[in-house]
Amino acid sequence: MASRPITAQRRESATVHPFPMPSMVSIVLGAQWGDEGKGKLVDLLASAADVVCRCQGGNNAGHSVVVSGVEYDFHMLPSGFHLEHCVNIIGNGCVVNLPELVEEIKKNESRGVTNWSKRLLISDRAHLVFDFHKQTDGLIERGRGKGSLGTTKKGIGPTYSSKATRNGIRMIDLMGDFTIFAEKLRSLHNYYKLTFPDLEDDIEKTIEQFKELAEYFRPMTIDTISYLNEAILDGSKKILVEGANATMLDIDFGTYPYVTSSNCSIGGVCTGLGLPPKYIGDIYGVVKAYTTRVGDGVFPTELKNEIGEHLQTRGREWGVTTGRKRRCGWLDLVLLKYTNMINGFTALCLTKLDTLDELAEIKVATTYKRNGVELPNFPASVDTMHDIEVEYVTFPGWRGRSTSECRTFNALPHNARLYVQFIEQFLGVPVKWIGVGKDRMAMVRVF
Repeated sequence: MASRPITAQRRESATVHPFPMPSMVSIVLGAQWGDEGKGKLVDLLASAADVVCRCQGGNNAGHSVVVSGVEYDFHMLPSGFHLEHCVNIIGNGCVVNLPELVEEIKKNESRGVTNWSKRLLISDRAHLVFDFHKQTDGLIERGRGKGSLGTTKKGIGPTYSSKATRNGIRMIDLMGDFTIFAEKLRSLHNYYKLTFPDLEDDIEKTIEQFKELAEYFRPMTIDTISYLNEAILDGSKKILVEGANATMLDIDFGTYPYVTSSNCSIGGVCTGLGLPPKYIGDIYGVVKAYTTRVGDGVFPTELKNEIGEHLQTRGREWGVTTGRKRRCGWLDLVLLKYTNMINGFTALCLTKLDTLDELAEIKVATTYKRNGVELPNFPASVDTMHDIEVEYVTFPGWRGRSTSECRTFNALPHNARLYVQFIEQFLGVPVKWIGVGKDRMAMVRVF
């Protein structure tokens, strides 16, 4: 049957009662191996946002936000938690350790966060992390021996494994009939105990603990998919999504197997929140002015010398979550070209430029070669990456000219501006912000 033509009357009706313009969602993603300073940009953008969302990962991530000298450390909580006007969503793609989330909430309460209980929403579809997941994580890592992956041992991988095996337990289970929840938890525990008989935990004690947690989190547990989409269609809400970890730790696109267990790239935003792609607006990639990596895994531009130690010390490079020192190296534009291809960044935030202030010269990687032949694509295999040759472009530094007090692009030292412009030209993506210090105001707004 042919469709009816749109009549003048129907067009007039549409004019009188137009659809509201939906909000376009802004997204902040890590473009390297994590620890790029996403929290600082999220904090800046969250000041004008109504809703801030986490879409994947668990408390294996760590974001630091400094406001008026007070430092907030967020692991599971979205980085808008300290802002009284922000609703904070933990999406369905996240895995949540409830006892540790309570501790994180209390820690931030002690630093002045108030009125949070009506501003924190947790997806009823989010999966739960239990203590036996954490223990399993440690046992698996220990069993790898020299082939360890450097996991945070937070139980994230085993929880996502439970999700994929389809015996995982979700927030909605905890909010339902508690007798059924307890049966599911005992069954899941037995499943892990059969595989890992060395597990040492009291499942009955865990059940009692979660009985209390169910009531604590009940007011916050909702269908966040519907909530978020209603906020988008409302048209008046500003919505921000912060990715955890980073693209090079993505389970599909990262340096596998030295990756995390979730999709930390743009696709994880849609699946981890129930966000339709048509509502995606700006995608901001956060890039450290050099490269760091915590834990094991390939690192083509790593500096195992005094320059690497200088970057580590001056940049205060140790993990928010693990406390481990981060490995440091030169900025890798081959890697960034790859992560930009995956995510389609509309603009970049370049962080910690001030860490480079005291260097006489600065290098950036522009080409990977193997056996003298340039690699056309970013390698899929870490075995390939072990013997690649890296070609660099060398820039003169701006030693003696501090960037920490700069607040405009033209105020930056000439050589610092050249460095930033080269990054933009190589990647074809504009740099919108430049971080020049730890405080939230230590930021150059380029445009």
